[in-house]
Amino acid sequence: MDKECHYALVSQQLDKFTAKFQRQLLEQSKSYCAIFEQSLDDYPESFHPLLQNLRYQYDQANWRQSVESIEQRAENCMARIIPITSSDYPNSLRQIVGAPCLLYLRGNIENLHLPQIAIVGSRRMTRGGAENARTWSQYLADGGFVITSGLAHGVDGAAHCGALDAGGKTIAVMATGIDAVYPRAHLKLAEQIIDQGGTLITEFEPATKPLATHFPSRNRIISGLSLGVLVVEAALKSGSLITARYAVEQDREVFAIPGSIHNPQSRGCHQLIKQGAHLVEKAQDIVEQLAAALGGLALNTSPSLMQTMPVSAVHKKLDADELKLLSQLGFEPRDMDSLIKDGSFSVAELSRLLVTLEIKDLVESRNGIYQRMR
Repeated sequence: MDKECHYALVSQQLDKFTAKFQRQLLEQSKSYCAIFEQSLDDYPESFHPLLQNLRYQYDQANWRQSVESIEQRAENCMARIIPITSSDYPNSLRQIVGAPCLLYLRGNIENLHLPQIAIVGSRRMTRGGAENARTWSQYLADGGFVITSGLAHGVDGAAHCGALDAGGKTIAVMATGIDAVYPRAHLKLAEQIIDQGGTLITEFEPATKPLATHFPSRNRIISGLSLGVLVVEAALKSGSLITARYAVEQDREVFAIPGSIHNPQSRGCHQLIKQGAHLVEKAQDIVEQLAAALGGLALNTSPSLMQTMPVSAVHKKLDADELKLLSQLGFEPRDMDSLIKDGSFSVAELSRLLVTLEIKDLVESRNGIYQRMR
């Protein structure tokens, strides 16, 4: 481990040397090495008491056991440690308020410096939300963006999978230590991300467990790394809205996919749109909005970016009655009584057709309400 990284690690263990103080001192010193080695005469006199205290703590070496444990755990899972002073640290993240002083990373470090789109949303996504997350991620990854998300259940996981399906790159920002994947159900997904050239990243020390306060903190990194944040589905109290708020504070673009007014998981998106988020219907909408930020960088504007929805081969295999019922359903929730009143099918026929369309993932049923998904 180089000296700069060593001093950065030690700094996290010193008493009262908070991340805020570290950033303030680094504005003056430019490196952790300078904090501990440069002559005090090179600093304003007001800095001397703090620097003397830090150097005294360093000499006492009470940090040694913690730092050696972190180094060993990072080495065991082949993780890199990246201080904010490193050229490997992403510039987009360095510029935000409250940028983490240290990052732990597994996988491809180059992804941090490529154009990224964050895709976030509800953990309790609908089938339509799952399909949108996966499909939009595929389109954007195919267009040349790295897809950044939080490795959580729901939209996050679907977004990571969509990028991998497209043969693209994805970054998972963790709310735990780099060696403590959460949720455990995504352990296989995390390894697949690394195997396919993606990246796992976190600000938390190895072995750090998932705590409620870590997730909002993690969200500022998701938005900070990205050019913009796409919210696929979100309830009014979704953590995705925290990510969107961070994005606004960081001067990033916010995009939202609208949904049914009857879907609670769409209300967060609708609120964002009311507050000024970009309503998007196809991936190309995002590319066009980010054109200035991309600064002429050439992306793959494949036909998929232009489509509003994927043209499913399933639709081509539907019989006349299935197509007719799908058309009658529209995209608003319907109950059985209202469908019976249409008079096109008997109760028995409706029941059979609705089950068939559910099996084909074209319709979703919740508490007697039927919703067309695509």
